[in-house]
This record gives sequence, structure tokens and C-alpha cells, in this order.
Amino acid sequence: MPVFLTLPAHVPVAELEQRYRAARAPVARSHWQILWLLSGGHRAAAVASVTGYSVHWVREIARRYREEGPAGVGDRRHHNPGGPALLDAAGRAALHAALAGPAPDGGLWTGRQVASWMSTYLQRPIHPQRGWEYLTQAGFTPQRPRPTAEQADPATQAAFKKGGSRPLSIP
Repeated sequence: MPVFLTLPAHVPVAELEQRYRAARAPVARSHWQILWLLSGGHRAAAVASVTGYSVHWVREIARRYREEGPAGVGDRRHHNPGGPALLDAAGRAALHAALAGPAPDGGLWTGRQVASWMSTYLQRPIHPQRGWEYLTQAGFTPQRPRPTAEQADPATQAAFKKGGSRPLSIP
């Protein structure tokens, strides 16, 4: 038989409901709903099925609330460490100087080419996605035209543009 999660009375059940209904941030609103339902005597599995979260996550929210009280409720993703940047200020300046010149193949700079440049500069492998991120951070945008169909007939396209929209003929 499943065990009920018990929560300390940091906040009365009626206030938990009020906080749930008043919350505007979606994550905080879900967390308050979880706590309100648990405090109302619902099992973790039932709360998980109502809220769409896993039982593990419902228990995690309950644990945070037990340990930290109302301060433990809400979205914590903005506290996640972003990690150090791959290029420091001098590295970014060197990259910008390289981007001002021609690409290694003589064409346009690509994310793969920037990653290759960064790999040489940092003396370690860099994934092409990181090159693309640094390229867009430098203000570069994709420069290739959208693909066109090879079988397109220019005369038919011109006639369509001149004719505009025509009523649909129903047989």
C-alpha cells in the first residue's frame, strides 16, 4: 500500500491553495499545486497523474518544501551554472580578427570552420555547434539562399505572378 507523503505545516493548506491559484509563473504554480494536493491527503502517484509530473519529481518537490519551506518552491533553472566560456576576451578578439578576413576555403565562414579555428587556437577539439554559436554571437547570419526546385519553369512562374489569384473552376 502506498505511503502518504507528510509535509510540515510551513503554510496552512488553505494558503497553499491560494498561492497555487495566485501564482503566475508556470513552474511555481505547478509546485504549489503539488504541495496543496499532497497536504490535502492525496498520494504521490495520484498527484503525479493529475499534474503530469513523475512520482519521483513530486517527491523531490515535497523534499524541497520539507527542507526549505516556501523558499524551496519555484523554478531553479536560472541558478544553473552556465560553465566557463571557451574563449576569453583575447580569444574572442582573435576570432573577430579572423572573421574579418576570408574564410580558410575562400568562401563564407561556417560554424564548422569557426570550430576548426577554435580547435587550433585552444589546442583541443571543439564541436561544430560551438563554432556556430560563436559565429552567431559575432553577428554573422546564414548567407546561403533558400533552395529552389530544379524542375521549376521560369515562364510558368512568371505567368502565375502576372495572373494573380484566379477563381477555382469546379467542373
